[in-house]
Amino acid sequence: MNAPAEAGAAGLRAAQKAAHEANKLGKRLLRLTGQAVTDFNMIEAGDRVMVCLSGGKDSFGLLDVLLTLRSRAPIDFDIVAVNLDQKQPGFPAHVLPDYLARLGVPFHIETQDTYSIVTRVIAAGKTMCSLCSRLRRGILYRVASELGATKIALGHHRDDIVATFFLNLFHGGKLKAMPPKLVSDDGRHVVIRPLAYVKEADLARYAQVKQFPIIPCNLCGSQEHLQRQEVKRMLAEWDRRHPGRVQNVFNSLGRVVPSHLMDAGLFGFRELTATGVADADGDIAFDDDPCAPASAADGVIRLGISG
Repeated sequence: MNAPAEAGAAGLRAAQKAAHEANKLGKRLLRLTGQAVTDFNMIEAGDRVMVCLSGGKDSFGLLDVLLTLRSRAPIDFDIVAVNLDQKQPGFPAHVLPDYLARLGVPFHIETQDTYSIVTRVIAAGKTMCSLCSRLRRGILYRVASELGATKIALGHHRDDIVATFFLNLFHGGKLKAMPPKLVSDDGRHVVIRPLAYVKEADLARYAQVKQFPIIPCNLCGSQEHLQRQEVKRMLAEWDRRHPGRVQNVFNSLGRVVPSHLMDAGLFGFRELTATGVADADGDIAFDDDPCAPASAADGVIRLGISG
C-alpha cells in the first residue's frame, strides 16, 4: 500500500473512532440527565420548562440534551429558551437568536443593562458575581412568571455542585451544596439542575462535538482570583492526582448520615438513649479506621434508569 493510501486509511479510522466516541458521549449525557430528571422528579407532564441560556457550554449542552429527551419522553412538556442580554460591551446579540431560530426553539431575549449597574456599584478589582447574580436572578424570576414557566432549568453540573459544597465548607461554615431541585428563594418557582450528574469535562467535549456558538463572559468569567476558581483548581488537581476522589465527594452528598454529624436540629442527640439493640450505624469510636471504604455496590449513587 502506498503512502497516500495508508494516510487515507488512517484518516478514515481516526474519523470513525472520533464519531464512535462522540456517540458514546452523547448517550452518556442523555442517560445521566435522564437519571437526574427521574431521581428528583424534575419534569412532569404539562410542564413549561424555561431553560436559562447564557451562551456558555453548560447551558447550550442543557438545552440540546433536554430537547432530545423531550422527543423521547413518555410525557409532554414544553421548552422555552431564555437569555438575559446584560449589555456587556461587545456581546454578540445576534448569536443566540440566530441559533435558536435555526433550531426552531421558542425563545425570549430579555434585555437589561445590569452590566452598567454592576460596574458602577462594584469597585474595580472587586468580585462582581454576587451583585450580578442577584440582579440576574430577580429578572429571570420575573420573566419565568411572565412566560408561565413551571420550572426554571439551570446548566449547573456535577463539578459546580461539588465546588459549591467546598465553598460553603471553607468560607460559609456550612455543610451545604447546590441542590438538583429546590423552590426559589422568592417561593414562587421550582429551580431544577438536570445536569447534576454530568461532569464538566464531558460538557466541554460535547460543546466541541456539537460546535455550539459559545459566547464568553467578559464580566465575572474574567475574574480569575475568585474563590470559586480557586476551588475548581483544587478539584482539578485532585482529579489529576487522585482519580475518583471528586466523584466520591459528589456521591457522599447523596449518602448523608445525620447521626454522625453535629446538627442537633437534624438529629435528636438530646433525646438519644441506649436501646440495647445492635445498630450497624452505631458508634465505632474504638475502631482504628472510621473511614472504611464503601462496598463495591456503594461505589456510585444508585440511579434507577438503564440505558
